[in-house]
Amino acid sequence: MNFIMKPTWRVFFLRTIIQQKYRNLSCISHSISLPTLSANEVQELYGIVTTPIGGLDDLESSLSNFTASLSSSLVTQVIDSCKAEASTRRLLRFFLWSRNNLKSNLEDKDYNYAIRIFAEKKDHTALDILISDLKKEGRAMETETYGIVAEALVKMGREDEAIGIFKNLDKYNCPLDRFTITAIVSALCAKGHAKKAEGVVWHHKDKISGLEPCIYRSLLYGWSEQKNVKEARRIIKEMKSARIKPDLFCYNTFLRCLCERNVQHNPSGLMPDSLNVMIEMRSYGISPTSISYNILLSCLGRVRRVKESCQILDKMKKSGCSPDWMSYYLVVRVLYLTKRFGKGNKMVDEMIEEGLVPDRKFYYDLIGILCGMERLEYALELFGRMKRSSLGGYGPVYDVLIPKLCRGGNFERGRELWDEAMNMGVSLCSSSNVLDPSVTEVFKPTRKVEKISLVGCTSTKVKGMAKKNTGQTMKKKHKKMTLKKSEKKKGG
Repeated sequence: MNFIMKPTWRVFFLRTIIQQKYRNLSCISHSISLPTLSANEVQELYGIVTTPIGGLDDLESSLSNFTASLSSSLVTQVIDSCKAEASTRRLLRFFLWSRNNLKSNLEDKDYNYAIRIFAEKKDHTALDILISDLKKEGRAMETETYGIVAEALVKMGREDEAIGIFKNLDKYNCPLDRFTITAIVSALCAKGHAKKAEGVVWHHKDKISGLEPCIYRSLLYGWSEQKNVKEARRIIKEMKSARIKPDLFCYNTFLRCLCERNVQHNPSGLMPDSLNVMIEMRSYGISPTSISYNILLSCLGRVRRVKESCQILDKMKKSGCSPDWMSYYLVVRVLYLTKRFGKGNKMVDEMIEEGLVPDRKFYYDLIGILCGMERLEYALELFGRMKRSSLGGYGPVYDVLIPKLCRGGNFERGRELWDEAMNMGVSLCSSSNVLDPSVTEVFKPTRKVEKISLVGCTSTKVKGMAKKNTGQTMKKKHKKMTLKKSEKKKGG
């Protein structure tokens, strides 16, 4: 479960980027910032940018024929309104055409807004063009813009380019301050480039005073992304030396790093190592939460440690940390995967008795596992529990169970489920043809009989068997010949 193993993590610098919802044309036409344009003119400009017909040269030609006067605010608003529909290439051409043809020049804030839009869309070419133009024209890059650009470049695998801009922020008229330093460190660590982030921190120690807790959290997350337990432990020790108390986030991040490492190299150490970390947490007054235990449970499930998974669930209850539905899901899942269906069902009943209401995903995933293992009777029982909880969203389950039952030859039960879904008003993706035995092919498992052939066989085991059988045959023949000779002598 990826969302368990990687807990929610956000960059630690503030982003106040304008995030407006898609606005219709009537809202644009009534905007007080566009008093000189009529609704038809705004609609015409919007249509020119968003139409998928024609190439970029056709777009520029249509813009050149646009007679109404433009303003910098109009350019920004058109990009904001068209960003969901128009391609980035059309938006870029519109912006460049506006820069060349606008009588009143575009302002720095308009450049910064366009750069942020292309950064969020991860269009490196457009981003590179606008950043280069901004630099050539001597415009100022806002610190917020650099933060978004750095994050986008690192996500695109261009972390060296993000660092290159950081080293030359003065050429972009962007201040090298606490905000930009935190931005590049957070962006690098989010993708596991902790060593490069530490290099940035080392060269700018004097400018991050007061931000040490955020910087350490970022570095810890970066090393954890690499599953480097040694370096992650070093960061925690440095935090303690600097009298910065590691919080729950830090320990959960380290715990995830440790568990991921043990999954690959030492599955037997999963439980003891994790419990030692939790003891350390308590010594600092930090109680492990269900998230902490779920990190461990997820990794135990991946290596099929059934006994340990059940023990951790019991340990949670005894320690005063109430398991959530995700905790039960992780344990039930490993029980089903190891064919302990009865115990898994008891766990589900226990969860319901505790008053926990799981998400639909709980039932979707577990019913899918049971169907994949051809345990339809258990899948139907679990589906019954889902319906009793009145969660809704039954359509996907019916779409899985009905075809599965019919292909297994149980058309009667499939028909019952179909009628049940129709009576409940559930819309199904499955066709009613699946209920017709003349249309649906029934899967009939056949037992394969393996025949051992000695021709061309290189197996030492088979060769040994062949030699053994040949030797026994020769002994029998030798005994028969000896008996025949002795009988002839007696008769003679």
